[in-house]
Amino acid sequence: MTKERQTLFGVRLDALTMDQTLDRCLTAVREGERLEIGVVNAAKLVNMRRDPALARAVSGCDLVLADGQAVVWAGRLLRRPLPERVAGIDLFMRLLAEAETAGMSVYFLGARQEVLERMLREVAARFPALRVAGSRNGYFDDSEQPAIADAVKESGAQLLFLGMTSPKKEIFVAGYGERSGVNLVHGVGGSFDILAGVTRRAPEGWQRLGLEWLYRAAQEPRRLGRRYLTTNVAFVLMTARELLRPTPSIRTASRES
Repeated sequence: MTKERQTLFGVRLDALTMDQTLDRCLTAVREGERLEIGVVNAAKLVNMRRDPALARAVSGCDLVLADGQAVVWAGRLLRRPLPERVAGIDLFMRLLAEAETAGMSVYFLGARQEVLERMLREVAARFPALRVAGSRNGYFDDSEQPAIADAVKESGAQLLFLGMTSPKKEIFVAGYGERSGVNLVHGVGGSFDILAGVTRRAPEGWQRLGLEWLYRAAQEPRRLGRRYLTTNVAFVLMTARELLRPTPSIRTASRES
């Protein structure tokens, strides 16, 4: 295990700042390497314990980052510190800006077609010189995944952004990330919806307090309220058990060290 990695709940996390992560990503693209990024928050860490396929997919990524503030706090409490939260959407936006400047090409995969189109208009307004190699909505059957990966490869894109929910995006990356031929794959979850204006991101104050989940749940209480409450309670219990008896919680993620 390198000094830049911590193991939290049996999951290897890369202890990098946002700037360090961005540098790793851009270096991979410039040098023609492959880099798959995975991000975890409290809910995903809980779900990884319940879903071995999700755990394997996340753990198989080249970089696994703390997307949730609660994960950073848990790391400090358990004496496995992470320097800061590296939010997936913030990394997404910085990569778009850098790609525009460097002339790197990108592909967007995910969301409903109408949301994708609205997001593409917003991206064009913010990053007018960005090279968009292609895009596709995220509604497809598993049987279509090989053809979609081939289409991404044929586009010549260097960066692939997946605007899909877990575990669909992680499973796609694990199965077809290499086949897509891109240098960088980043699963950005609901970031397409935020850029399209379909959902609102929590203000910075809420983010600093670790309450981004509450702000999100307030927008869709029936769909998300119970889910977030359940996973947050489970995460607190996971942290308490780890504090009392620190043992790996996800077997599939602890073999790399």
